[in-house]
Amino acid sequence: MKNTQPIWENVETHKDDLIGMADRVWETPELLYGEYKSCAEHTAMLKQKGFRVTEGVAGIPTAVSGEAGEGGPVIAILGEYDALPGLSQVAGIAEQKEIVPGGNGHGCGHNLLGSAALLAATGLKDWLVETGTPGRVRYMGCPAEEGGAAKAFMVREGVFDDVDIAITWHPASMTRVDEMISLANTRIDFEFTGKSSHAAASPHLGRSALDAVQLMCVGVNYLREHMPDTDRVHYSILDAGGTAPNVVQGYAKARFVVRSRTLSGMRSLIERVRKVAEGAAIMTETTVSTSVMSAVANMLPNQPLAEAMETALQSLGGVPFDDQDRAYGAQIQATLTDEDIQAAYRLVGVPRRDNYPLCDYVVPLEAQGEVLVGSTDVADVSWKVPTIQARVATHAIGTQLHTWQVTAQGQSALAHKGMVHAAKAMAQTAVMAFTDPDLREAAQRAHQALLAEEPYVSPLPEDVRPPLQPRPAAE
Repeated sequence: MKNTQPIWENVETHKDDLIGMADRVWETPELLYGEYKSCAEHTAMLKQKGFRVTEGVAGIPTAVSGEAGEGGPVIAILGEYDALPGLSQVAGIAEQKEIVPGGNGHGCGHNLLGSAALLAATGLKDWLVETGTPGRVRYMGCPAEEGGAAKAFMVREGVFDDVDIAITWHPASMTRVDEMISLANTRIDFEFTGKSSHAAASPHLGRSALDAVQLMCVGVNYLREHMPDTDRVHYSILDAGGTAPNVVQGYAKARFVVRSRTLSGMRSLIERVRKVAEGAAIMTETTVSTSVMSAVANMLPNQPLAEAMETALQSLGGVPFDDQDRAYGAQIQATLTDEDIQAAYRLVGVPRRDNYPLCDYVVPLEAQGEVLVGSTDVADVSWKVPTIQARVATHAIGTQLHTWQVTAQGQSALAHKGMVHAAKAMAQTAVMAFTDPDLREAAQRAHQALLAEEPYVSPLPEDVRPPLQPRPAAE
């Protein structure tokens, strides 16, 4: 489809620069709060494109913002650039092959996410000047979405207090308006302290912290029968107390992730999990202490913004993949299971298409699929301001996020095309919001109606701070 919207042409003007940045971020995958190189790339690009730049947003060294325009409403375009551990992968192939054994990789496509968001913001910056439209576009470079809850900390620090609307996107295998459903999520560390002793000569003198962790895990597993089906609790043992089985472990530590469809539901479930921990401590005569690492809310939908983004996506049509893209997508699909591919169609509620590696169409807004949800810190922004998110095809249908296959496709031509498409959709949605006060008012009314049902209270305890990572020595 030939572009017909002026804002799309603005995006096209800058796409090569931002595709280059996306590839550079892919090449330096960094984990939560350690995204110094990735943030530096975004900061340099913002300065190159003429934005008014603020570094160290909310006291987070790897958060950055860039603003352009004057007066009028403020529309924030949200970007991310953190990677995941253990997903190092050679680009452009269809077999698992690490670059660095056990290394990091962009297995959720955030190298594309932040780059497309900055591309949309840059196109909007030009459009505001060309049209003389009052308003400000603000690119928000947000680190640590993968478990670090940076946006929740940024919301708590007032970063979004003057924002009217927030827009973002996420790489996906299907193009559609996001259903804006997620789980509120809190990560809590439980530390048990007991008493070490010789496990053979004097076991009666020991009080096992590892026993306490194991009993807590058993208790939580029994709790599953008595909590809502949509709630989730997961755990990992961070410290089992050592490697010597002939020592009664005097210390052990486990991390639990507690999720629920609502903030109030999550708080209730957390208290039940805490009681299980206290019971485990009583049974083992140990003590338990807790510390919250991070927490995010559940997402709030916004129907007026969803309809506006649907208009933008439908006017764009599907991502313009070519035969070479489809050939690579088919190679990736060959590494997936039939269940992976079927799950992608069930998720969005459209009939399966066989021998169809890439989604080159837009799934309609009214399509109803399965509700399979995770958590995101975009949710906390959605409680603060009306927020909408797109899902845009950047990888083969059936590719699951957080996999080597996503990393492999992250520098491909098909990923680049999806990234530019996402930027155009976000930019056009923002143009509609800038030029239509009725849309902004409707979005705000819908947002306030949801807050009237349950006001926002940050899930982050006041004393919890971001788990910042030190700047690498080489920097």
